Amino acid sequence: MKKYICLLFFTLITLTASSQSRDSIRVVNARWNVDTLDGMILKQRHFNKKDCLGSNQFVSVIEIPAKSPRRLAFTYEAQRTPTTVHAQRNGAYAAINGSYFDMAQHNPICYLRIDGVERGENTPQASDSIHRKYYQYGSLSLAGGRPRIFVPDSGRMAERLLPDSNIMTAGPLLISGGHLVKMRNDKTFVTNRHNRTAIGVKADGTVLLVTLDGRTKESEGMSLSDFQRLLRYLGCRDALNLDGGGSTTMYVRGYPHGGIINHPSDNGRYDFEGERGVSNCIIVK
Repeated sequence: MKKYICLLFFTLITLTASSQSRDSIRVVNARWNVDTLDGMILKQRHFNKKDCLGSNQFVSVIEIPAKSPRRLAFTYEAQRTPTTVHAQRNGAYAAINGSYFDMAQHNPICYLRIDGVERGENTPQASDSIHRKYYQYGSLSLAGGRPRIFVPDSGRMAERLLPDSNIMTAGPLLISGGHLVKMRNDKTFVTNRHNRTAIGVKADGTVLLVTLDGRTKESEGMSLSDFQRLLRYLGCRDALNLDGGGSTTMYVRGYPHGGIINHPSDNGRYDFEGERGVSNCIIVK
């Protein structure tokens, strides 16, 4: 009996490894639509034959090489504003939506500091005002417009002690030092399929801005565990999950549809019309 259980366990591990290897090959070797931008590369792919981790997915990736003159910055608006408008008001070449916010009150609900000015704080849980919420356990700082992804202290307002002029907190942290971070399994935010947005950094310093569309049959979205795997297949050594769902938007200046190049889902359709107003963004200047 023990021998049978060991054999079954070994078989399951082998099958899982084989499946993940096939998924990795499909993603890496896919025929991506590639456009060389000014100091950036845009890659997009519609996996429409259930060929991306067993599902239909529309993936958009902006690659910013380590030697690119392009730099990142954060934006903030007191009233929820579309990502495209954030980008246009700040003269951005490209943009993605940023961290979490209160839909009704418009304010960020994760720590946000821009050019030394605090714009948002980590909102507390009803039962615990000392520690942070599970989606506040990853932070991003910008020094000279280049990102550093790190794990913040568990104290709810620990970012206030940091000297960095530009900090955005989000989460969960997905990849750290090349290793997948263990995800919780008690939150539908984590386990269900949703649109996703992330920022990642490769070992050579290349920055990736990634959106994954969701909530339609054309692009189903992913759990965070699957999204982790996708980001690792794309080469991320470190990766931070940002706000997703109806907020997920990618903008590139000069493109059709007002620069929207993914399919924001706030209108429930697979088109370019479902953009949601957001509190903050990451832009490329």
